[in-house]
Amino acid sequence: MILHCTKKLAEKLPHVSATPLVENSPLGNWHAHLYRYDRRQCVLFCHDESRYCLFLPGLVKANFAELGRLHRELFLATLAAENVSETLLKRVALVLGPVQFDQKTDRSVLGSLRTADLDLSWLIHDQHVLDCNPLEISLKLNERPTSVMGKYFFPKKAMLTRIETLLTR
Repeated sequence: MILHCTKKLAEKLPHVSATPLVENSPLGNWHAHLYRYDRRQCVLFCHDESRYCLFLPGLVKANFAELGRLHRELFLATLAAENVSETLLKRVALVLGPVQFDQKTDRSVLGSLRTADLDLSWLIHDQHVLDCNPLEISLKLNERPTSVMGKYFFPKKAMLTRIETLLTR
């Protein structure tokens, strides 16, 4: 799996490829960007095709070395909360593979990240970011409709459809 990082996030990570990497995972690519809420570092992830978002709040320097593992754990936890079967969760865990980082970004996905950031700031406006449950916030972010090039859809439904195709492979 490849995480395309913005420059801001790439500066915090230990190993980021200078050249664009080629994706070979059937689940596709993700983008990630570093935000600050309540003076705390937070990362917002967005799946390129489904625009499925994940939110990791309150990261410290040591967490950035484990960002791939943290993303994987949060992704699998959100899928479990979405009532994805145990068999399919195991299949997804196998398909994800090792995480690699590069700085190749897509403006459309970055625009979706910006919209998710605005929705996120509304979701957590009445609480401190360290009091947020990343699983609950991630689930709420994916229940909102989004659009890509004039096509409207729900990220949750798009991701679950994408994952169900793994059973047929």
